Amino acid sequence: MDMLTGLRSKDNKEAYRLLLLLEEESERCSDLYGCLDDFLSLLRDESSLVRTRGFRLACAQARWDREGRLEKNLDALLSMLDDEKATAVRQCLPALRQVILYLPELKATVKKKLEEMDFSKYKESMVPLLQKDVDQLWKWMEGDIEK
Repeated sequence: MDMLTGLRSKDNKEAYRLLLLLEEESERCSDLYGCLDDFLSLLRDESSLVRTRGFRLACAQARWDREGRLEKNLDALLSMLDDEKATAVRQCLPALRQVILYLPELKATVKKKLEEMDFSKYKESMVPLLQKDVDQLWKWMEGDIEK
């Protein structure tokens, strides 16, 4: 089974294990940077779980992106913060730390997106959790939380 098939697997436990393995690999070396377009293609999947995996893996490539590929695809990436699934958005927000850490020139665009986020489509019970996640990312960007 190839990597993209594994990330799209209906066996969510197996797909999640693969995600963690690929995130770990992305921390260690640039081998997966060449797969950035594949990870970005997952953002268009029907499944919010698959979209989230693509988002997280694309963000994990920020440390290796010297060609500006994430910046060129930032609108598509940040569109995940409008996902219909609040749980997907909650997983995406912390992943943005890598983008900001390694590509600080994108920080202003991320901040603008955070300011524009609208939680009205989510269940009332999810709104405080989303707001907390946004607040934590914002504090981290401002240096109020250790990187």
